[in-house]
Amino acid sequence: MKTFLKVLLIVVAVIIAVKLLPIAFVIGCAVAALLAGLAVLGVSLGALLICAALAVGALLSPIWVPVLAIVGLVALCRRYGGPKMV
Repeated sequence: MKTFLKVLLIVVAVIIAVKLLPIAFVIGCAVAALLAGLAVLGVSLGALLICAALAVGALLSPIWVPVLAIVGLVALCRRYGGPKMV
């Protein structure tokens, strides 16, 4: 008798799952659409931030290019001008 009850419970669970399948499908499609929209928004926002960073870098280049050149010259002088360690 226990086996009959188990089979009956499985059949009832399958019937309930089949009845709820359209609702689960709609919820799954809504979640997928939301995630796709967020992904598109995230990619767009990332591209916007990269463009803004490039624009700021280009606008500030009169400041950071000479500073970078001086730092490079100092590093070059320190490497070749210091005492030789053997």
